[in-house]
Amino acid sequence: MPIDPYVLLLLATVGVAALLPARGTTADVASGASTAAIALLFFLYGARLSTREALDGLRHWRLHLTVLACTFAVFPLLGLAARGLVPVILTDPLHQGLLFLTLVPSTVQSSIAFTSIARGNVPAAICAGSFSSLVGIVATPLLAASLLGGSGGGFSADSLLKIVLQLLVPFLAGQVLRRWIGGFVTRHKKVLGLVDRGSILLVVYTAFSQGMVQGIWHRVSPLRLGGLLAVEAVILAVMLLLTWYGGKALGFGREDRITLQFAGSKKSLAAGLPMASVLFGAHASLAVLPLMLFHQMQLMVCAVIAKRRSHDPGAAGLSVAEPAAASRSAAGTGTRSG
Repeated sequence: MPIDPYVLLLLATVGVAALLPARGTTADVASGASTAAIALLFFLYGARLSTREALDGLRHWRLHLTVLACTFAVFPLLGLAARGLVPVILTDPLHQGLLFLTLVPSTVQSSIAFTSIARGNVPAAICAGSFSSLVGIVATPLLAASLLGGSGGGFSADSLLKIVLQLLVPFLAGQVLRRWIGGFVTRHKKVLGLVDRGSILLVVYTAFSQGMVQGIWHRVSPLRLGGLLAVEAVILAVMLLLTWYGGKALGFGREDRITLQFAGSKKSLAAGLPMASVLFGAHASLAVLPLMLFHQMQLMVCAVIAKRRSHDPGAAGLSVAEPAAASRSAAGTGTRSG
């Protein structure tokens, strides 16, 4: 099978970060550029989506509850089950990091980007990712304190304000300005595609650079690292299969199953890093190693899946801006399958 060009871009980005990691002022610029790209992504989606489409996304309560169940129930159960791999495959610190990975909320920007590429329900993806981030502010620290034996808490007014400013405010601004710029954004879908892919590449470069600068990649032997990667690959495969076929069993349509697969199978590095610094203190760098590896893996795997989903027979005739409209006909009964 030919290699997906976007996967090559992701691998090239990782290679650049390994050879030329962002340091000092450059790291600040890269972080700021990544933040700006995410804000622009949400602004453009707000400008593209009608208020009715956004409200339709909010009404998908069954879908949102399923995403939350995958993120904060099924994932942690898999993390707890991995305890049986200590000490043969995983060390105790690596397992703690792996368990922390399973407690982190879902991604927002990449879930939306991949849902858009695969022609899924973008409004529902926006709501599902935002709900997961908001719930994760409280749920992740509480679960970590319970399952990891920690005592830290991650809820703060600053973290809540950051989510509001970076995600919700740009989206609402796009909604307000949609009357004037919505048509232009819809007609120039390539702009959205560049923002989708560019924002993910920036996140990959910034995250991998942080790991290189902190030197956490040199604290684990190659054998243990290979074992960790194998365990994470199994967890990711289980979640991707569970969300796709479980969504079909629950009666979700094709567009909603795409949203469930991408929002319910991924973990947020952007949310996990600051939480880890609070919960683990000086040991945060090693604790987030499993999360950083999983982050790279999920982006590469989901990039391939999203590209393939965009060519599904069920996606024929749909434009990137129309996934929600196609799913509304099934919203009332929830029985259409893809």
